Amino acid sequence: MSNYTTSNQTGKIHFILKSTPPRVTFHQDMTHEERNIMLQHISYWTDKQNQGIALVFGPVLNPKDPQGIAIIEVEDEDQVPKLILEDPAVIAGIMTVEFYPMLATLPK
Repeated sequence: MSNYTTSNQTGKIHFILKSTPPRVTFHQDMTHEERNIMLQHISYWTDKQNQGIALVFGPVLNPKDPQGIAIIEVEDEDQVPKLILEDPAVIAGIMTVEFYPMLATLPK
């Protein structure tokens, strides 16, 4: 059983994922291959959003510290590393991802 508090509404737990690109200028100077992988990355997380797993995801355009953020909702914390490892950008070595539990407040 998880050490994290579940949402009373859904019985699910929430995590924030923080993706770090390989360089600060990545969004400006991706190679053609990197751009194709990032399109697969977006498609992957869009699919997870359609499944109700990714509540929100996208880039944070902080010029000094660009990153991607996703807030996900899962039934078991063991799902999180699997979701990350199946991300095309992680598989390709373009992104590194950290994740942390989140005590989410959801709308009724």
